[in-house]
Amino acid sequence: MPPWLPEPQKLKFADELRLSDTEIDLIKSWVEQGEVEGDPSPLPAQPKFVEGWRLGKPDLVLTANSPLTLPPSGTDTYWNFIFPVPIQETRWVKAVEIRPGDKRYVHHANILVDREGSSRQRETEPGAGFGGMEIRIESQVFDPDSHLLFWKPGTVPYVEPEGMALRLDKGTDLILNTHLQPSGKPEVIQPSVGLYFTPHPATKLPMLLQLENDAKLDIPAGQKDFLVTDDFTLPIDVELLAIYPHAHYLGKDIQAFATLPDGTRKTLIHIPQWNLNWQAVYRYAQPVRLPRGTKVSLRYVYDNSEGNPLNPNHPPARVMGGNRSSDEMCHLWLQVLPVNFDPAQGDPRMVLQAAMAQHDVEKNPADFEAHYNLAAMLQAKDKLEAAIREYEAAVRLRPQDAAANNGLGAALVAAGHPEQSVEYLQAALKARPDYFEAHYNLGFALAGQDDFAGAAEQFRLALNLQPGDANVEANLGAALAQMGRLAEAKLHFEHALQINPNQPIAKENLETLQKEMNSR
Repeated sequence: MPPWLPEPQKLKFADELRLSDTEIDLIKSWVEQGEVEGDPSPLPAQPKFVEGWRLGKPDLVLTANSPLTLPPSGTDTYWNFIFPVPIQETRWVKAVEIRPGDKRYVHHANILVDREGSSRQRETEPGAGFGGMEIRIESQVFDPDSHLLFWKPGTVPYVEPEGMALRLDKGTDLILNTHLQPSGKPEVIQPSVGLYFTPHPATKLPMLLQLENDAKLDIPAGQKDFLVTDDFTLPIDVELLAIYPHAHYLGKDIQAFATLPDGTRKTLIHIPQWNLNWQAVYRYAQPVRLPRGTKVSLRYVYDNSEGNPLNPNHPPARVMGGNRSSDEMCHLWLQVLPVNFDPAQGDPRMVLQAAMAQHDVEKNPADFEAHYNLAAMLQAKDKLEAAIREYEAAVRLRPQDAAANNGLGAALVAAGHPEQSVEYLQAALKARPDYFEAHYNLGFALAGQDDFAGAAEQFRLALNLQPGDANVEANLGAALAQMGRLAEAKLHFEHALQINPNQPIAKENLETLQKEMNSR
């Protein structure tokens, strides 16, 4: 059986692949007695290993539209395959099985859920996929990662418990983010993904938290005990469902523990002999309650000496944090379920996301994603001035990033500074001309400066990108009404109400407009 890396601990994992002391002693005794075969009659039948899909035939199989030819040599390849999900209504997924292609060349793969199709914009041609390891799935609504959809060597597919299904909506894409390594000759990689549906919707909404400290990874050649740490204090009560530690070849001693508010310390996982080739997601046999104020800590030790048999460098060389397998990583994912919260106070996952983003910003001021995520959380809470400061920090780090410029522009408009927002929204559109939200927000910014002709133009461009949007129709109508083009405005208000009979701008303005037109 595959090696089981974690040390025995009080918090048990589900399906532990561990022999008991009695079983070990029995094998030892048998070896010492010459390994004599006993009576074969009571033996059970030989196991029959499953051919193909481990969980049986999937309800839906998605196959990459275009295979990737992996170069025969060179550095690692990072490729993202896009799988459009052909469903016409919301479906619930109880299990996902990833078949990444020839496993000899796949370092790891993980699935990201793209509900708005934003990743397709990075393809040079439809279905081709795109390169890159660090990718961001953009969304206009709060939609944090929730499930550990990873594949590593030795991965066993997992069926989610009742109430924990993954939601997939019409128009959703699954992005398979793969890390591939050359074999010495061209290899064709064409992965597939199997989906297993359930009729039972999710009643529990977990979230993934990631502790990491790659910025501290600068391991001198020859050092065998290089320590990297990270600590995060939980702002709410949670149940810990699963844990996934990740390092590369220099990882040696991997620890994660929780210090409760009363000082009690619980070992979450301890792997004293890390092995990248046998990494796994570890799910707890019972959820682990971690109250508000609990400090979750990681302590990773790296061995960059000649004595590390997995060290890829001979002689040892300086190693930094990075995505290549020859680089190092210091990551720890926690799947948590918020508990003991007041629904009237909003989504508790937003509290977790904001706290994690604040933690990451304080730890590493150059972390673009942390600034952007913190800004989005602050904006959702109407803390606009604080959100603007974080968006500004994100834009300073990546001046051409479309999403950051759009976020800053939208926050400035909402805070009553439309004249300041225009340059950022125009920068977003320069980077991405077909950016619906940036056109829409620029329309508001121009309307806020009484440039209704410019606003109408932006709303039309937004409507071309997303026909049938009631809000765009209504705001286009409002801009046209301000210009005195009442007949056109009336038409767009009517279109908005056909789409959404309760659209407030269209409803109110149409009544006023009809009275004005009748009085003429």
